[in-house]
Amino acid sequence: MTVKPRNLVDPKDCWNVEALYPSFQSWQNIFIETIGENPRPSWPDIEAFKGRLTESPETLKSALDILFAHDEKLSKLYTYAHLRNDEDITNDQHKIGYTKITGILHDFNQATAWIEPELLSQNIEKLDMFLHAPALAPYKFFLEKILRKKAHTLSSESEALCAMAGKAMETPYKAFNALNDADFDFGLVTDSKGEQRPLTHGTYGIYLREHDQVLRKNAFNQLHGKYLKYENSLTELLQGAVQNHLFNAQAHHYPTCLDAALFPKNIDTKVYTALIQAVNEELPSLHRYMHLRRRVLGLDTLHLYDMYVPLIQEVEMKIPYSEAEELIIDSVAPLGSEYQNLLRKGLKEERWVDRYENKNKRSGAYSSGCYGSMPYILMNYKDLLRDVFTLAHEAGHSMHSLLSRTTQPYHYSDYPIFLAEVASTFNEDLLIRLLFERAKTKEEKIYLINQKIEDIRSTLFRQTMFAEFELLIHEMAENNTPLTPATLKQEYRKLNEKYFGNETAIHTEAEIEWARIPHFYYNFYVFQYATGISAALALADKVVTEGEPAREAYLQFLKGGSSGYPIEMLQAAGVDMQTPKPVKSAIHKFDEYVKLLEQLLFS
Repeated sequence: MTVKPRNLVDPKDCWNVEALYPSFQSWQNIFIETIGENPRPSWPDIEAFKGRLTESPETLKSALDILFAHDEKLSKLYTYAHLRNDEDITNDQHKIGYTKITGILHDFNQATAWIEPELLSQNIEKLDMFLHAPALAPYKFFLEKILRKKAHTLSSESEALCAMAGKAMETPYKAFNALNDADFDFGLVTDSKGEQRPLTHGTYGIYLREHDQVLRKNAFNQLHGKYLKYENSLTELLQGAVQNHLFNAQAHHYPTCLDAALFPKNIDTKVYTALIQAVNEELPSLHRYMHLRRRVLGLDTLHLYDMYVPLIQEVEMKIPYSEAEELIIDSVAPLGSEYQNLLRKGLKEERWVDRYENKNKRSGAYSSGCYGSMPYILMNYKDLLRDVFTLAHEAGHSMHSLLSRTTQPYHYSDYPIFLAEVASTFNEDLLIRLLFERAKTKEEKIYLINQKIEDIRSTLFRQTMFAEFELLIHEMAENNTPLTPATLKQEYRKLNEKYFGNETAIHTEAEIEWARIPHFYYNFYVFQYATGISAALALADKVVTEGEPAREAYLQFLKGGSSGYPIEMLQAAGVDMQTPKPVKSAIHKFDEYVKLLEQLLFS
């Protein structure tokens, strides 16, 4: 359980960040070569187009070519810096590098903020002519997305001012991360035998899955107790993030923060509100599972720290990292040999993954990278089954990124956030199918079905609860209702009581859980986990049952990047998220798993 300092981690367990730049010094050299020594850089080759951007389609194409060439170089510099920073967020050298390139990106956004307003200042007839000009064919959809924002785009000066403010507006999120990942020390936690164990973000998830309820309770209360001690500061940080979203929404003439977040992606706000409504209508399904969980665990009352412990003790699926790789590679066979071989090479030869927790490493997991680079996966692997699913999840993101970046030009290579969770959850579903197929005993099947139920519960139900809370705090800000610790805890308690039902006790420590969720700083991100799993389960069923045609449609979706609107891209792949059907189908599948689990447990 000892957490190593970064310099003692075996290089084979680290991601191959040297493939981007051989060393931090080489990164610095390229940084200076790209940016120059001036602390306030400029981009005169882009500035030269100011006032003449729409002289001709050819002129606009030249400007966009130069714009994206600079953007690509800065993206690579940023990727290296943020990966290095996340390895150990107390490393001053890497922190300085990350801060510098983040500042440069703000400067670049500020220096190029005039482009969209100048383009949109033209009359509709001229814009339509440009949109259909052969010279601009490579940028047609990119320009369509800009043109639909015409009513929400300000003057060049105003957009530049908003871009200038962007750096300061990131402070709440950066301060939260500093507290959460570096400053907070959760100390030691005591188990039922009186032994003390180190409590970190990484070990917390392990303790909640142990059958020792004393350990689970102590870990839950101690971790959340830390956030309770700082509830005023954490409230102000969250309020700062929400006010940032509100400022941008109002400045750009959107009716709400939700509209501002979804309109650029051409996603109707009804998709968001319909998700919440559909899940609320099906909450009895979640309550039935809570009843089953309480019954199987033999508890008079269920607590939030009882939600993750496996329902049987006989099976402990400890899976070493190397075995996890093999399982994940085998599981994606339905996607074809090309997909499978690319993933095998990435995991086993190219060192995509930073595998284990080390001291001051960023918590959690993610997939990153940039155009022209390999994908990079941050893990804090602990040999648990949930870690295997996390690795499968991030590998899904990484393969989506790889296929998009190798198929699309730079400006279409990054898929929209609404689609981000589809590929990751799809791969998790393939993994559970393989594990269930290979299960040798009834106990293993129970364990795996319970894992799948928990996957849907935590991704569909829990993330929708988060989405409901996020919508609430933004609506409060829009109505000039102050966010206070008491109000936030009260509203969060109400949601927990509604979602978990009357057989689950919600204690004081649970009321502060919102304070440790980084996604509430992301501007309406979490609902996409719920829509993502709904779409992914539907698409996985299609690929497994229908074979080649469905597989090819899905692979084309993965290669699409941002070359189309997300709702339309999902429709082409075979699922329509404008209807409640995928969400309802996912919950009905959840019901089926719960019934099967009950049969296996009591047969």
